[in-house]
Amino acid sequence: MDEKDRRIEELETALAARDELIAKLLVRIEELERRLGLNSKNSSKAPSSDGLKKPSPQSLREKSGKASGGQAGHKGGTLKQVAQPDEIVTHVIKSCPRCATDLEPGAVIGIRKRQVFDIPEPRMQVTEHRAQIKHCHGCDLQVMADFPQQALAPVQYGPRVKALSVYLHQQQMIPEDRLETLFQDVFALPISATTIASNSTGFAEQVTPLTHIILENLRKAPVKNLDESGLRVAAKLHWLHVMSNDEWTYYRVAEKRGDLPQGLTGTIMHDHFKPYYTLKDVTHALCGAHHLRELKRLEEIEKEPWAKLMSRLLKLACHQANQGAVPAARVARIERIYDRIVEQGMSFHEKQAPLTRGLRGRQKRRPGHNLAIRLHDYKQDALRFLSHANVPFTNNQAEQDVRMIKVKQKISGGFRTLTGAQIFATTRTFFSSMRKQGINLFQAILNPDSQNCSRAHA
Repeated sequence: MDEKDRRIEELETALAARDELIAKLLVRIEELERRLGLNSKNSSKAPSSDGLKKPSPQSLREKSGKASGGQAGHKGGTLKQVAQPDEIVTHVIKSCPRCATDLEPGAVIGIRKRQVFDIPEPRMQVTEHRAQIKHCHGCDLQVMADFPQQALAPVQYGPRVKALSVYLHQQQMIPEDRLETLFQDVFALPISATTIASNSTGFAEQVTPLTHIILENLRKAPVKNLDESGLRVAAKLHWLHVMSNDEWTYYRVAEKRGDLPQGLTGTIMHDHFKPYYTLKDVTHALCGAHHLRELKRLEEIEKEPWAKLMSRLLKLACHQANQGAVPAARVARIERIYDRIVEQGMSFHEKQAPLTRGLRGRQKRRPGHNLAIRLHDYKQDALRFLSHANVPFTNNQAEQDVRMIKVKQKISGGFRTLTGAQIFATTRTFFSSMRKQGINLFQAILNPDSQNCSRAHA
């Protein structure tokens, strides 16, 4: 081979290597562009990650055709005058505003009432308990009357102060140092951050038995929603697991995302976190809202034609289920259309050029291909809401219940200790469950063992 042929061979080899590199870079660019197009509306990203480029709100629900605002029969929530006000201020008219005639001797022929709802000026009330001491002639000793439970020390905070600190600290998530300032500014009451934390700890210990009952109620519930979210504990990643329905909520902190609840029965609604399929004695249902977000991404970014068809079908199926029990014939028809659309999606991706294979692991697939395979393999779980009236279309219940940990992270970032995270999970289990029961939270904190909380024991 002469010098010219050798030079041509070297150039061909260099061009082939360059073409291979260009192909890899194009795949990488495509992936990065896809990631740039992700937001909270077309993926599972949190809304807080959208930043200043937050997309305009677009509901995945179909239009109902009804006018916006309150519907006929909706009870308004405006203030209404009460029959027995706490204070009555009478405004006397002494003279006519037009001709200045003296009206004081005249009789009152009517009144017009206006009521102002306000909060009285907060003031601290100090109650002194005095226990009598007497001499017993029978045993020749001095004896003293018993102090009540709320007055066991020479000076201590009362139950309402403790309940308010727990409510503001754990429910409203005000940090200890800011809460310390709030008590000083509003009530002129000195209370330390250590005492505030101690109040939360004591309350969590008090309601722990009740949270165990709530957990058992959810384990046996016919349908429950499951979700999980990451949180920082002692600068390490942990996971907050939530299990809930429209009556109860249970939170649990775990070191691993795969540390799943055990002993469940009935149907579990989740977001296709694969380890859930290792649970025994349960039926699975997959979140339709997650599928709609993924399909929206495929429609907007990947431009895959089958995605729009599947999105329209799932919305139609959801609308049918919301109207009541879906006839078997209609369910069968929806399933046939579902199968055809999934087949279109699989066929679409089988015609695409395969992605560049990595050095290790299985052949990588496009997001749309993965979704099509999931919809094919887990068809019954994706459409379970059609044949079971008590199974919802979405996992929104669990997502709403787990959202509070993100609020907590925005305020304080995380937890310094695992104990602090567990206290938070315990108190929030109680708060969320009592809220769903329609019980006033502050009253429930004042007396968590009262009859108001007895439904958990049923």
